[in-house]
Amino acid sequence: MPRGWARRAQVLPDSGLGSGTGRGPLSFVLGGARSGKSAHAERLIEAHPAPWCYIATARAFDDEMRVRIAEHRARRGGRWHTLDAPIALAETLDSVPDGQPVLIDCLTLWLTNVMLGEHDVEAASRRLLRALTAPRGPWVVVSNEVGLGIVPENALARRFRDAAGRLNQQVAAAADEVTLMVAGLPMKVK
Repeated sequence: MPRGWARRAQVLPDSGLGSGTGRGPLSFVLGGARSGKSAHAERLIEAHPAPWCYIATARAFDDEMRVRIAEHRARRGGRWHTLDAPIALAETLDSVPDGQPVLIDCLTLWLTNVMLGEHDVEAASRRLLRALTAPRGPWVVVSNEVGLGIVPENALARRFRDAAGRLNQQVAAAADEVTLMVAGLPMKVK
């Protein structure tokens, strides 16, 4: 078995989830906008045999976002199978075959969709964390680090920042490896 595939049991702080006993490593890649998160995460997954599964959480609400999504898909090429999961991320993870290398990009877009859709953020986060504590192959999760900027001026933005910070902490606690991307450079955190 490749190094790092043995999953250690962990308890997530404040999650009530217990321990994970999955068979694959969970890697977490954080960073700011245009820090190189997605490209680094893709390289991590491409170190494993194809086919690779890309779980996309973005929604194309305008032409600019449609162009971004098309550029991401073109960069990945045909060896990636893309699943769209703007809301049902945990359920989509449950449907991935055992052993499948998976890249989830990204948690902050998923959280935005959950919040704007007025879903129960805590319940959705618990379902997602439960799935992430038992990866059935090498899984890489991407998220924005939103806590390094100024305090947002409106209540929705502050709720989002706080929810993203809590979710990032919980995923980092569950992850085998955590990388912070800074100006395209990976910094090992865990």
